[in-house]
Amino acid sequence: MNILHKLKETAVSVFPVMIIVFVLGLTVVPIKPLLLVRFLGGGLLLILGLTVFLLGVDLGIQPMGERCGAELTKKKRLSLLLISAAAIGFIVTAAEPDIQVFGDQVRQQFPIVNKLIFTFVIAGGVGIFITIGLMRTVINLSLKWTLFVSYTILFVIAFFSPASFIGIGFDSGGATTGPMTVPFIMALGLGVSSVRASKNNNSFGLTGISSVGPVLAVLLYAIILNKIDGGALVGIGSGGAAAAATPAAAATPVATPVAPSFGKVIASVFHEALVSIAPLFGLFILFQLTLLHMTARQVVRMIIGFVYSFIGLAVLLIGVYGGFMQAGKVLGEALGTYAFTKGGWWLFLLIITGLLLGAIIVCAEPAVWCLSEQVEQASGGTIRRKSLLVFLSIGTAIAIGLSMLRAVVGFDLKWILVPGYAVSMLLMIFCPDLFTGIAFDSGGVASGPLTSTFVLSFTIGASSGGAGGNDSFGVIALVAMMPLIAIQIMGIIYKIKTSKRDAQIESEHGGENV
Repeated sequence: MNILHKLKETAVSVFPVMIIVFVLGLTVVPIKPLLLVRFLGGGLLLILGLTVFLLGVDLGIQPMGERCGAELTKKKRLSLLLISAAAIGFIVTAAEPDIQVFGDQVRQQFPIVNKLIFTFVIAGGVGIFITIGLMRTVINLSLKWTLFVSYTILFVIAFFSPASFIGIGFDSGGATTGPMTVPFIMALGLGVSSVRASKNNNSFGLTGISSVGPVLAVLLYAIILNKIDGGALVGIGSGGAAAAATPAAAATPVATPVAPSFGKVIASVFHEALVSIAPLFGLFILFQLTLLHMTARQVVRMIIGFVYSFIGLAVLLIGVYGGFMQAGKVLGEALGTYAFTKGGWWLFLLIITGLLLGAIIVCAEPAVWCLSEQVEQASGGTIRRKSLLVFLSIGTAIAIGLSMLRAVVGFDLKWILVPGYAVSMLLMIFCPDLFTGIAFDSGGVASGPLTSTFVLSFTIGASSGGAGGNDSFGVIALVAMMPLIAIQIMGIIYKIKTSKRDAQIESEHGGENV
């Protein structure tokens, strides 16, 4: 791996976001110089951390996942593979910091929710559906039918779920796909698929299938909780009512929040990074003693990879929490205040800014980098990572744009989610299997730490004065949904081009034979 080349690519991904914030912060919506300086420092740390993290993934996490998947499959004991997969899914998800933060956010709005139970419900959903995904690979079930049946069951359950929990349920699917778990889950699927030597491109789709589990589990939990609560599962201070009750709030300039000191950020982030990597490292030790039995040189290489991953993730998160997130919220609040008080082209600027940020920031997500590299390697270079990133950027841009539009007009989330997933199911009929797997994996990886911090903070700030009120739940759901459509459209285009090329080659060869 060329670390300088990787550093250059990550810089190219992050710098456009920094340019947008600086241009807006120095012109249209002035931001305090100190916050801009912190944002600059955070951006540089983000670039450095992402580079080191990806190096660690290549050295440790990805090889470990592939070896574990391959060795468990070679044992030819399906029960061992499935039990191990369920345990892995539960452990790594329960320890995911994003889930802890997400649980706190949900409990703030719904005090009846028990955070520990909520965490275990999400983790259990992931564990069960990772098991289903690997079983599909082992017995060679159709990915499309597996996804179709899973989402059909999901939307039937959603029909009976409280409307106030729909956004939370779908957000949980994106919150489970953290920077540590996604590379491992994808590598685990690749390892199992490599031993199966299937002809049906079963190496992709495991992350997409596992993302269904937490959504389904959370919606079932909401149904049970709603019955216990007597059908009154309503959040406090949510929706447009809060905004409508205080119309003057939009006209009041938003005060810049006090950003935590870098010392506090560093202490918190190192703990978060350690909690993220510890379960995977513990599994590595367990599997090394019982299953892998690698040489000392291989073990040292993987340990170095884990150290790099830890350092890279910590530095990346310091950059995100130390400057990126605060700048996103302040920028969103400032644009939202102007947009909802002055209207006109300010509303247009708010939506356009959301589109630009969505298109650019997804390219800096750690898990997106891991997926795009694996796609290029698995396809032998026929699917270029740059092409994949372009379509992923388009899908994410539309998702964030819709979130901004929702902040302005306050429409019901289900009017986007239901047609969106229906379209994604319809596209599966025409899309090649490989691209369907990549598309559903992309939906899981697009909503990583940058989306769930900077973009989410920007959206929360922007929506604080609009018709959507402070109801930020559903942003991650939209980000997770749009790649399903965008990447499958890419697959259909790829299929058409390949068919035309094959027909032309066949025609030319036919002419020569004549």
